Amino acid sequence: METVQTALWVVILLVALALAFDFMNGFHDAANSIATVVSTGVLKPTQAVVFAAFFNFVAIFVFHLSVAATIGKGIVQPGVVDVHVVFGALVGAITWNVITWYYGIPSSSSHALIGGIVGAVIAKAGAGALVSAGILKTVAFIFVSPLLGFTLGSLMMVLVAQIFRHARPSKVDKWFRRLQLVSAGAYSLGHGGNDAQKTIGIIWLLLIATGYALPGDKSPPAWTVICCYMAIGMGTMFGGWRIVKTMGQKITKLKPVGGFCAETGGAMTLFLATALGIPVSTTHTITGAIVGVGSTQRASAVRWGVAGNIVWAWVLTIPASAFVAAISYWVSFQIF
Repeated sequence: METVQTALWVVILLVALALAFDFMNGFHDAANSIATVVSTGVLKPTQAVVFAAFFNFVAIFVFHLSVAATIGKGIVQPGVVDVHVVFGALVGAITWNVITWYYGIPSSSSHALIGGIVGAVIAKAGAGALVSAGILKTVAFIFVSPLLGFTLGSLMMVLVAQIFRHARPSKVDKWFRRLQLVSAGAYSLGHGGNDAQKTIGIIWLLLIATGYALPGDKSPPAWTVICCYMAIGMGTMFGGWRIVKTMGQKITKLKPVGGFCAETGGAMTLFLATALGIPVSTTHTITGAIVGVGSTQRASAVRWGVAGNIVWAWVLTIPASAFVAAISYWVSFQIF
């Protein structure tokens, strides 16, 4: 009986740590949802974070838990995960998030978590314990999601430019200030639908590993779903203003029409990835879309140096979080 009680307290603490990561995910990635709508002046920052948080939570009613299933059952071989692996994965992801938030770098919370899982699992059982198909699919979309965001964002911009080529600029600006509310809402919906499920997935991993859920369960307990969507919504409400500035102004200057096209292209990418059960980076996606919109004006409209620094952060995210996770796993195993 005592062993069960001790295990239960360990599980409770790790669930709390996972929800802290989920909150930080919303806090860190709030910029992805609101940077364009704030930088174009359509909404004030306080209005934008409440708006985005609402749609983050509403995603619970829209998307199936396909991404959570990928994280929970498609990354690691059954029976490998234990409390030390989960602890290491979460500490690795949280550490990288804090570092990139502090320096205002829009890195991927999603890939920090994937890197954390990979690093902790390799530290315990080696690379053979990973499910290669799930890892390859996730790594491939590091490149696919920004490219798809870039393509859809630029195509949207070209299409809109053609449709409204004879309209007065002031009239176009007025219309797209309203339409940007729709595109921002759609993007926030996609952000909540994809990102909250990653934390649901790791909690599901934990519950299976500790015997509080069965490996054959088709979905995680309902309370994990509700808690994770609430946590990411609350994180979004607190916002990440350092990253808002980078995303909204430093990469390229956006007008409402550009913000609409970037958000729409990004939202389409996230909806597709979530439907396919692929955990993608909302940061990568919206950055690609913003660059795509900027590049349709002229190449010099994009600050390629800033975009290049962001790409370096993308490249380093998985190995950096994996390294911290491996050390955290070892420390956890030695102490506990």
